[in-house]
Amino acid sequence: MYDLVVIGTGMGGGTLLAGLCDSGLRILAIERGDFLPREEQNWQVDAVFGARRYRTRETWLDGQGRWFVPNLHPWVGGNTKVYGAALVRLRREDFAPVEHAEGISPGWPITYEELEPYYCLAERLYLVHGSSGEDPTEPLRSCPYPYPPVPHEPVVAELAAQLRQAGLHPSALPLGIDLRPNGRCLRCSTCDGFPCRVHAKADAEVRAVRPALQFPTVELRPRTVARRLLTDATGRRIRAVEVESGGEVFEILAEQFVVAAGAVHSAALLLRSANDTHSHGLANRSGAVGRFLMAHHNTLLMAIDRRRENATTFQKTLAVFDFYWRTPAFPYPAGSLQLIGKRSPETVALSFPALTMDEARDIAAHSVDWWLLSEDLPHPENRVTVRSDGHIQVTWHPTNGTAHTALLRAAREVLEACGYREFLVQSIGLDGVAHYCGTVRFGNDPATSALDPSCRAWEIENLWVVNASVFPSSGAVNPALTIAALALRAADHLRRQFGIATPVRETVQRLTGAQLQP
Repeated sequence: MYDLVVIGTGMGGGTLLAGLCDSGLRILAIERGDFLPREEQNWQVDAVFGARRYRTRETWLDGQGRWFVPNLHPWVGGNTKVYGAALVRLRREDFAPVEHAEGISPGWPITYEELEPYYCLAERLYLVHGSSGEDPTEPLRSCPYPYPPVPHEPVVAELAAQLRQAGLHPSALPLGIDLRPNGRCLRCSTCDGFPCRVHAKADAEVRAVRPALQFPTVELRPRTVARRLLTDATGRRIRAVEVESGGEVFEILAEQFVVAAGAVHSAALLLRSANDTHSHGLANRSGAVGRFLMAHHNTLLMAIDRRRENATTFQKTLAVFDFYWRTPAFPYPAGSLQLIGKRSPETVALSFPALTMDEARDIAAHSVDWWLLSEDLPHPENRVTVRSDGHIQVTWHPTNGTAHTALLRAAREVLEACGYREFLVQSIGLDGVAHYCGTVRFGNDPATSALDPSCRAWEIENLWVVNASVFPSSGAVNPALTIAALALRAADHLRRQFGIATPVRETVQRLTGAQLQP
């Protein structure tokens, strides 16, 4: 019998473990995957992107009944094992209703000011390198960045200067990598999208799960799949989680349960757990579980100038948020631009198979590579369902495409002004989505949300959900830092639930060995 079972060890579940590791609670983390091996293939393009060595073998159905392999990585640490470590805060205004060209992005049940102290803690835990004062949309901060920004290499520094001359406000992209004095980071070309062989990426395994496992009351059970949550006779409490491991099916009992299995798997688990008392799934009296799926609009934009070679190794250091709320020609929110890891000839060829290898080499040598990200508005028919045969189906029709079109147009215009005349554009489809959000939303009204503002289920007193599935809206930045902040906030709520007086702030201070400002 455990005090707490946490299902999933990605940015939500892993960070929650770190936030509770010294509480004395008997905690078990369940993870369907294993520890990702440190091996030569970690940094090989053919293995990572060609053979998809670390990607799930699971298949889902889309809304038209077609099979696809989702962009998930089932390891301890979840998708953070291969993420680009861009750790950006939502803007303050994102927490309130926002008018978009195609509808309203709903507000959150908490304010930015309520989450802001936990953003500070998450940035400390995940070694965020950044700087304030450059980005005009940046929300107010009560703490400085823990570490200085990652320096631009010459081509990126020149591009930043050109963007400023064009009237924009390029800023350092906040990154979670270990560039501390004597840190592990090599600033290599195999960071964004690759596992880090030297554990220099601030992922959930390295920065949260492994430190938590140093405490004797924290356990991890890898290679274990949560099948169903089982309620007691009243239906008001979860009594056990039914799991499958090593070919055996058994139950694990606990006082409190946290679901942190990602937006799709978390919703699917609650739906699969339907019983006589909860006929439509757990925490689903509102009908919100599985609905309001958001996935962001994502586009790879390669800007090419044949006159300039780009020999940059670590390119992902620059962002532009000037178009977050509007563009010169579009009076609604458009989105954000971020440099990504430098594209190699091999990755260019994989993205654009019509190119010859010689063409891919020439393009890679002369391009700067951007990721464009726009908000996808929640819609009730964008949803996760579990079919009668047990398979997951994801129905998603992108919303707010007008905004992404405006963002792409504005990006091309400003890059053309900087001398880039050729462009390659790749839109990211459902099988490439890494930012699923919104399927178990929290809110102030149990009639329209599954969870209360603390991330606990309205109708089940010992069930919590902590990951991007709780997002009522997705903003236009990477969700990882917000997930971590919400997890640390939930850790404080759970401490109070168990009568533990010490706050999560002291735990983060202990784990990082740093004095945190009040």
